[in-house]
Amino acid sequence: MGLLGYLRGFVPWIVAGVVSSFDWRWGALGGLVAGLLLVVAERLRGVAFDALILEISSVVYFAVLGVVALVSPDSPVSDHTDALSFVWLAGTVWGSLVIRRPFTLGIARRQTPSEYWDLPEFVQVNNRITVAWGLGFTFIAAVLAGCDAADAPAWIGIVARVAGLVAPAVFTSVYPARAQARLLAQQSAEMPAGR
Repeated sequence: MGLLGYLRGFVPWIVAGVVSSFDWRWGALGGLVAGLLLVVAERLRGVAFDALILEISSVVYFAVLGVVALVSPDSPVSDHTDALSFVWLAGTVWGSLVIRRPFTLGIARRQTPSEYWDLPEFVQVNNRITVAWGLGFTFIAAVLAGCDAADAPAWIGIVARVAGLVAPAVFTSVYPARAQARLLAQQSAEMPAGR
């Protein structure tokens, strides 16, 4: 599954982004429907709730945004949904670290044999991957908020999104293997000679 396991959780955001280009209210509804379908499909496949933190958070976000969109279609929120979405994602990620349940942990458990789950190194790797995503989302949110305030050109926000998503995605795909290699090298160095 690899990186795709992490990226699947972004499907509602992609749907909302595409549909919002027509109308932000439909974008909220599209994100909500995509999020609900994703959560239901994953649960039917037996995926535990701890592997669906991002998806569940997405459903909550799009439900709240959908209510705002329906109650107040001319809300000023409509002009800031890009920045707000990344604020929400960053809050989800940082919140998962605060409660000591990094959002990547459940996803990683789906890809890793259970004998490694309780190792401090396994949790540490997931904490670091979660921090990378938190930094990426926070960076994007800050740049988009700044762009909204300064009425900056759209390309700045696009570059921020690309940088803020590609950097943690690359880190997620590379770091676990490097951490595992370091751990194995350390263990073999500590092993007494002749064993």
